[in-house]
Amino acid sequence: MLLDAAARAATFAYAPYSHFPVGAAVLTSSGQLFTGCNVENAAFGETICAERNAVTTMVAAGFREIDTVAVVGGDEPCWPCGACRQVLAEFGCRRVVVTGPDGPLEVDFTDLLPHSFGGPRDLSLHLGDT
Repeated sequence: MLLDAAARAATFAYAPYSHFPVGAAVLTSSGQLFTGCNVENAAFGETICAERNAVTTMVAAGFREIDTVAVVGGDEPCWPCGACRQVLAEFGCRRVVVTGPDGPLEVDFTDLLPHSFGGPRDLSLHLGDT
């Protein structure tokens, strides 16, 4: 279900430079589903990945906890980039699912980013706030 939603989202991608449409589907811990696609820009730093697009949509709808993210981009596994991994960590992502040549691949999120800068609690610890 999540990979299908991500694949549908990829059809809406704006990828005139890379020609690599990517879709993502975020499932919240309460069962809500949000999707996103990559949106490229001629100023490449302004491009937003599908995963971050889905997460910002989730946040705008009032949700804050991610259970699983699914990512679809092409025929090979399309794992979240480093920036997306950090954003997913911020909202407690537990699992990542991608398409593989022999079917879905699923991993625990901590296997992708084992030592993330974890979120507001970690930041307050680094700044000395309690």
